[in-house]
Amino acid sequence: MNVHAILNRDGGTLRTHDLDLLAALIRDEFTLHGHGIEVEEVGGGEVEAAIGRQSGRSDLDVLMVGGGDGTVSGAAGAVAGGRIALGLLPAGTMNLFARSLHIPLALEEAVRALATGRVVEVDIASVNDRYFVHQFAVGVHARMVRTREKLDYGSRIGKMWASVKAVGAAVRALPVVDLSIEIDGRSENVRTPAVAISNNIYGDGHLPYADDPQGGRLGIYLMRSTDRAAVLKLTIDMMRGAWKASQSLSVAEADVIRIRYHGRKRHDRAVMDGELHDLDEVSEVRIRPRGLRVLVPDEAPIR
Repeated sequence: MNVHAILNRDGGTLRTHDLDLLAALIRDEFTLHGHGIEVEEVGGGEVEAAIGRQSGRSDLDVLMVGGGDGTVSGAAGAVAGGRIALGLLPAGTMNLFARSLHIPLALEEAVRALATGRVVEVDIASVNDRYFVHQFAVGVHARMVRTREKLDYGSRIGKMWASVKAVGAAVRALPVVDLSIEIDGRSENVRTPAVAISNNIYGDGHLPYADDPQGGRLGIYLMRSTDRAAVLKLTIDMMRGAWKASQSLSVAEADVIRIRYHGRKRHDRAVMDGELHDLDEVSEVRIRPRGLRVLVPDEAPIR
């Protein structure tokens, strides 16, 4: 395979990683297993252009990226529906999509596993004209991210601690949004602190990520209570995979979900794969079965 790796020196855990050492390991491992390999180190402001250049190549088999959630999501959207596969180095905070793909979470182990890996097709989801690999959310999650981005953090642990503080602040000033939600043609008007839509249903007993990245169904998670204690408890339950037991949460599966937002403020009112986005008046969310080619470890139980 011909592989091009883009390392975002300003993204995720790569900000504090020895990139020269990582780049050398990538070159060594992929060359050892017979692949053509190029490694490109870029700053955060250069990532989008680098992804755009490489995703248009006709001689490339795998576009591998290392960085935060935004880097991974941007690369996935660039290659979705095409012949180039996405290679994912887990350099984010939670690495939830990497977990779904059974990629080792330690960077060095991930490089070695992907160098002997294979390409499979998994699902990807879209909101209007934007792709996401993990989750699209409206409500308290967006407020949490807005609050977290105002805090200083310089490492993965720092970002996790900032996230904990941001959760507390968001719950204390709990937002409630007015939405019309249509799930596979069935409509409902709701006032809710939070709604999230996932690319495949979350598994049980662990962090919120899909056990089956080829399930072919969106998951929608709707918070029914506006009680602050209930919202905080549900947030904790979601993180430990105990969401099915919550009486405050409605869960459904769908192929298509439409959300109509009745509020006036739209700037940074949605979160997609961990990144803030403006919220459109109408958001149409669709699952794209097998719409993304990905490089996974050979032993991953994905065919």
